Order: sequence, then C-alpha cells, then structure tokens
Amino acid sequence: MIKKHYSTLIIATLAIVLLFVPQAKAYVQQGLMKVGLFQPKIEKVEEINSDPVKPSTNYKFEMIDAKGKITKLEDLKGKVVFINFWATWCGPCIAEMPTIQKLYDKVKDDKDVVLLTVEVENKKENAVSFMKKRNLNLPLVFPNSAIPQEFLDRSIPTTVILDKQGNIAHTTVGMADYSGQEVIDFFNELKKMN
Repeated sequence: MIKKHYSTLIIATLAIVLLFVPQAKAYVQQGLMKVGLFQPKIEKVEEINSDPVKPSTNYKFEMIDAKGKITKLEDLKGKVVFINFWATWCGPCIAEMPTIQKLYDKVKDDKDVVLLTVEVENKKENAVSFMKKRNLNLPLVFPNSAIPQEFLDRSIPTTVILDKQGNIAHTTVGMADYSGQEVIDFFNELKKMN
C-alpha cells in the first residue's frame, strides 16, 4: 500500500517545500530563468518616446543606506537609474538577485548608470545579512520617504528603469532575468537620449 502512494507522497512533500520555503522556490525559479523564461520585456526606446502621455519627471523619493547615507531621486537626474524593489522573504526576489548582481558587475563603473536595490520593509540588519550570505555586493538602500505609487503598486519584486530626465522608461512587475545583453543595450540607448 505504501509503495502505491510513494510517488504521491514525494510530490506532495515537494509541493509543500516549494510553498513554504522561499529559498527552495527561488532555486526552482532560478533554474527556470536559466532556461530562458522570465526575460524582461524591454521595449525599444523609439516606442517609449512615441507615447503621447508623458510621465511625470518630478518623482520625490528618498532612500537611505545601512550607514545612513541619503540618496534623493532628484539628485540622480542625468543618469539612467535601475531600481529594484524587493524583500528578504520574497522567493522571486531571491531568485532574481544573482541576475541583478551580474547586471551590476557590468555597469558598476559606468558613471551614467545607477543601480539600486530597495528593501521595502526597512529591515536593515536582515537585508545586510541576506546580501552578505549570498555574496552580493549590490547597492542596498531602504525607503526614507513614501515610494511613488508609479514605481511600486503592491507587488514585489518590481523593477523600474528611469531615463536621464527621470521618466519611467521600463517597469517589470514580477521576477525577471536581468543578466542579458538586452538590458545593457537598453541602458545604452537611454544614455544617448537628451
């Protein structure tokens, strides 16, 4: 009798683990990203510029790092800004972090690009520990003011890319693989815009 239900028991156990263990879920999601799923749908810059409704460029958002250094969004105008909103308990957030690290490694010396990871719950010690355990050296900040609703409506992870004027050039709600060349190409196109 037990042999008949052995496979059902294994499947049920795996489902429970994936449901309640964020790291296990992240591991499976990372595997899915490696086979080409969860690619961000990045539009061409021409399509962004043809949008008749221009978004506001006056977003007010202040962030603070673990050491107390404040970054104001308006101070980043003139740069392409990649902002990822996440939390340490979020499986999809955990899954995409290695791809964001790969992206950061490619752009960290580019003075025209700023990459920020915003831990939305303001749990500084947990977030710093999370980064350290996973050997991630991403720029880690925390909200120090209200997050504009245009950036984060409710779902994490959410990633927003701003052009040099502070317009929203791209938004991905949900997990994505940011390690590909198409993201770098998109940054390069945005850097050419006035």
